[in-house]
Amino acid sequence: MNMSPRSLLLHFLQDKFAVPETSIESALHYSGQDSNLFPIVLWQYGLITLEQLDEVFDWIATASTKQEFVIKRTLISNDH
Repeated sequence: MNMSPRSLLLHFLQDKFAVPETSIESALHYSGQDSNLFPIVLWQYGLITLEQLDEVFDWIATASTKQEFVIKRTLISNDH
């Protein structure tokens, strides 16, 4: 099952920090079209702490690196 990076992030927030789904929905609404603001909105509205915000950014960076690796590996495999 392939989940989008956004879905994975939402699951991470619920599993790791027990952020309620309704709070996540509100933060998504307030962050608008700019999904980069989403973690900041979570912190701004007191849904996560500053330390948790740091963990979220670390998770995003790690997830991005893993996704880039999978994409590159797929492209290399398709070339052969």
